[in-house]
Amino acid sequence: MANPPHGWEKKRRGSAFGAMPEAERADENLIEGKNAVAEALRSGREIDKILFSAASLKTVGHIVAEARRLGITAQECDRRKLDKLSATGAHQGVIAMCAAADYKTLDDVLALAESRGEPPLIVLCDCITDPHNLGAIIRTAEVSGAHGVMIPKRRSAGLNAACAKAAAGALEHVPVVKCQSTLAAVQELKERGVFVFAADMGGRSMYGTDMTGACALVIGSEGEGISAGVRKEADFTVSIPQKGKIPSLNASNAAAVLLYEIYRQRNV
Repeated sequence: MANPPHGWEKKRRGSAFGAMPEAERADENLIEGKNAVAEALRSGREIDKILFSAASLKTVGHIVAEARRLGITAQECDRRKLDKLSATGAHQGVIAMCAAADYKTLDDVLALAESRGEPPLIVLCDCITDPHNLGAIIRTAEVSGAHGVMIPKRRSAGLNAACAKAAAGALEHVPVVKCQSTLAAVQELKERGVFVFAADMGGRSMYGTDMTGACALVIGSEGEGISAGVRKEADFTVSIPQKGKIPSLNASNAAAVLLYEIYRQRNV
């Protein structure tokens, strides 16, 4: 094992243990109509997103307002899109897209690591908007021994049916946390004793970086990579050595390579 990157020895406060893609359609995860969606909000049902048409705003405006008050994305779209998405044909201008699994908390993730007697390993997805990529990352997180995955409330795919299918059952075993923002998650993780590694092409090679302690791995989107604020706030940047001419890997593939390097460091 190579020496830890500069700064690993510094102390933290606290302890580490303390436009709609067609693939999003999934009738069993949709709630349609004013009364049904309003009741789902009242009941505390896990909802990833609410879609509404501008023409229906007079009758569903209170639903949109309540969703946004609760931190749920409410997105205006063309009524024809709602018609295409609807399974009942009676959506009344509003459809709620429900999560395929319940979201957990960071405390749940840290408690899972503690119960296994392992330093936390968390994957933090920074604006991964493709549900297939998110599902693939969750699947790899599970089989590589990660204790949880974190996603931001906005500019992120949610736990819809397409994500659940790509995760291939991993949602039953890996806690997924919905955080206020990626940057806020990074700051909270650092406060709780978890070191944050941002996957970035300009970073130190993963083979020369010690990731055996409590750590969170930030994976950025294919188009934009990791946001500048998150990169600046992270403790370290880590990269995958490359020999070819293509500039980067798909986000889920990059996550897999890095997670298995962490697995190797911790277990082999």
